[in-house]
Amino acid sequence: MIYVTGDTHADIERFKTRAVKRLKKNDTLIVCGDFGFVWDGSKEEKKLLQWLGKRRYHLLFLEGTHDNLDLLGEYPAEEFCGGRARHISGRCYQLLRGEIYTIESDNIFVFGGGESFDTDTRQEGKTWWVGELPTKEELDYARENLAKHGNVVDYIVTHSPSSGVSSFLNMDSTHTNQLAAFLDEITKTVRFKHWFFGSCHLDKVIPPRYHAVYQDILPLRKQLS
Repeated sequence: MIYVTGDTHADIERFKTRAVKRLKKNDTLIVCGDFGFVWDGSKEEKKLLQWLGKRRYHLLFLEGTHDNLDLLGEYPAEEFCGGRARHISGRCYQLLRGEIYTIESDNIFVFGGGESFDTDTRQEGKTWWVGELPTKEELDYARENLAKHGNVVDYIVTHSPSSGVSSFLNMDSTHTNQLAAFLDEITKTVRFKHWFFGSCHLDKVIPPRYHAVYQDILPLRKQLS
């Protein structure tokens, strides 16, 4: 089965909970951004990544607003489930922006990234990265990839929500950037069953097809009931 959870922020205890331990061989767990375990390249971090890569399930993540994009870029990209992904360790992979992966017959569109609103307290290249927001080329690639699939997928997994969902959650939906505009666009142009995102640090259903996920471990398909 395929499961989804929210930001882990390098908290290894999140992978030692009873819910995660119940995952079976060849199950898949997707982290909706801010994975956090690729941050400083230290020996301790590499040991944790090796441990994560040895789990019996596939551990997949997309980047959020607080992931070291420079370090992630050093990992090789390879063919993975019909798209391209960066192989981090063992069964652990980073899912890339604009790719559509076929996992257990489900087509899953992925688009990571977000925007840090506290850049005045962060250091570029060390605690935040310009690349946290997508380039025009990344957006164009995502549109082209969706078009090849007839603008129809089973699931959408992102780090950030669309402006409409942000408004529902009483968040600031007036601020815009190229990522928010793109997510609003695909809300209208793409047919999908359910959309999961992690940046809000909430476990909350937004009817009828959106789900903010954080601590929960959610089976993808069960959300349709």
